[in-house]
Amino acid sequence: MATPSAARSSAVDHLAERYLEASAALDPISATNVGLSGYDDRLTDYSPEGHAARAALLRATLREVDAAERDRSADLDRTDRITVAALRERLGLELERSTLGETARSLNVISSPVQDVRAVFDLMPTATAQDWQTVAARLLAVPEALAGYRLSLTDEARAGRRPARRQVEKVAAQCADYGGADAGFFVTFAAGADADGAPLSDELRADLQRSAATAASAYRDLGHFLRTDLLPDADPADAVGEERYRLGSRYFLGAAVDLLETYEWGQDELARIEAEMARVAEQIEPGADLYRAIEVLDADPARRIHGREEFRAWMQDLSDRTVAELGQTHFDIPEPIRRLDCRIAPTETGGIYYTPPSEDFSRPGAMWWSVPKGVEDFSTWREVTTVFHEGVPGHHLQCAQTAYRAAELNRWRRLGCWVSGHGEGWALYAERLMADLGHLDDPGARLGMLDGQAFRAARVVLDIGVHLQLPVPPELGEGTWDAERAWTFLRRHARVGEQLLGFELDRYLGWPGQAPSYKVGERIWLDLREQVRTAEGAGFDLTAFHRRALDVGSVGLDVLRTALLEDQPA
Repeated sequence: MATPSAARSSAVDHLAERYLEASAALDPISATNVGLSGYDDRLTDYSPEGHAARAALLRATLREVDAAERDRSADLDRTDRITVAALRERLGLELERSTLGETARSLNVISSPVQDVRAVFDLMPTATAQDWQTVAARLLAVPEALAGYRLSLTDEARAGRRPARRQVEKVAAQCADYGGADAGFFVTFAAGADADGAPLSDELRADLQRSAATAASAYRDLGHFLRTDLLPDADPADAVGEERYRLGSRYFLGAAVDLLETYEWGQDELARIEAEMARVAEQIEPGADLYRAIEVLDADPARRIHGREEFRAWMQDLSDRTVAELGQTHFDIPEPIRRLDCRIAPTETGGIYYTPPSEDFSRPGAMWWSVPKGVEDFSTWREVTTVFHEGVPGHHLQCAQTAYRAAELNRWRRLGCWVSGHGEGWALYAERLMADLGHLDDPGARLGMLDGQAFRAARVVLDIGVHLQLPVPPELGEGTWDAERAWTFLRRHARVGEQLLGFELDRYLGWPGQAPSYKVGERIWLDLREQVRTAEGAGFDLTAFHRRALDVGSVGLDVLRTALLEDQPA
């Protein structure tokens, strides 16, 4: 089902949409990720020239934004003013990151060109033979994309911006996994090709297999380059330092926060959550501590599922029931966004993530579980809150509803603007909201929610502490943070398997500022709600607040704050 046909059309809207189209042409992977069609046969140019072209577009668009505000300030309505602020904030930070080499040097275990090139194939249409021909064309583009990436990494290293040794080692291993000649992602992907269950022609299947083998070989070559060219001179330090960290924090939050105050707050928040967990553990079994309560829950057959497909079906059922119920009570959920697909991801690195629907909703929103190798048993008490986080009222409600609102928001606002602190902060806020609405009254499900909240609070402390080289909390003794102390801290405060926990630690060490955006984003959402409640007094309505806040779309949290408070009484 398509989005509504009526759409806004102001000069600022046209400016933002021109930027979206130009950006999509320069970054086809991002275009596919947000559901923009027309670029699925291409890959992003990660060479120095590609980065320079995207930086030039950012500069030119920012000049247009300045001119639009200067020349048309009297004509800008509230929506245009928010668009101008959001463009200036997002594009300005992107340009700052580009200027400092953050985009060209990107190399980590979760969000860099290595993963982006592979993951884009998860989102491509594969229903028809023509779809698979497009896939084959994109597979053939993998060697050039990775070759350009190698040039950028080489240039950055020569400029003294060396990647972290830990990330180089781990990503080289991912390249070997993706590029395996027998069971790697690309050859497996091509081997399973069909069109709505119908076999493809022998010619097309052979073409796909050749293209996949080419892509796999390019990943093996990249892994060799990482091990032999980058690793010997890689930076042994994981910490990025205060300057780089402040930029990362602002980028992921869309707000500037006091990092030292946030570090202390994270410790206090972790202690508060764990105290509540102890009270819930007592409800599960009188006299039980947290770990005994977890044993009881894990041993409960009613809370166990065996098999990946069975677990996927459980997630889908809970998601469907939640959408149906909340759509009748607390949220207005348009029909096209009531579909959310729960899927097992083709990778096995661990973690859960959400991908939004395409612009015309032909590709629905999806919740993906990247199940670690060998994991076949699942405890549902841990994951009730995860379904709320990734689905409704979390990411899916937030992202799909924004995509649906063509009559109020231009295409860049709907599809091209995503801020982690806004999105992940809302998703944690949504978990807490579901507890307030009674959907987590079961002690097991509530403990699962609190366990996830504690995990997010712990990584606020760890992430800031490691990268700013701060003194460790008293529980870790004396000295400053390093990877070993971070591992000890994580194992003490996170109740997940060591394989997933190891990946999470690598993620934090290689993606500075992103992990805290969840819990700090939630903190800002809660603070903003209380500011609006105070301003509106007895007239405050929670449902109306949610509607008004989500109607703004994903913007930096400072931009959101201004948007929601500008019409409030002084």
